[in-house]
Amino acid sequence: MTGSSHRSGTGTRGRHSTSDVIAKAKAWLREMTGRQAESVSSLTRDDRGGGGWRVVLEAVELERVPQSTDVLGSYEVELDEGGELVRCERVRRYYRNQADGNA
Repeated sequence: MTGSSHRSGTGTRGRHSTSDVIAKAKAWLREMTGRQAESVSSLTRDDRGGGGWRVVLEAVELERVPQSTDVLGSYEVELDEGGELVRCERVRRYYRNQADGNA
């Protein structure tokens, strides 16, 4: 990826830069759930035909004291090649201090 793709918002051949895709996924999550994404845990490009993206975002669902007991949700957001929403789904809910079984 070249530096110019970040400045213009699109990569080569009119494709979106990864930062643009992440921003769009975060905006869709906010619109659909009212929640602000805290982090990105996965970004996958679907090059099989459609050229869309799959972004997994982590968002706080319930703030608690101490913060280590906050309840978070993992949301899978799928975008088409134009950055339009295809699917938004919560795929996991967990406590912030909960270790992932894959760690």
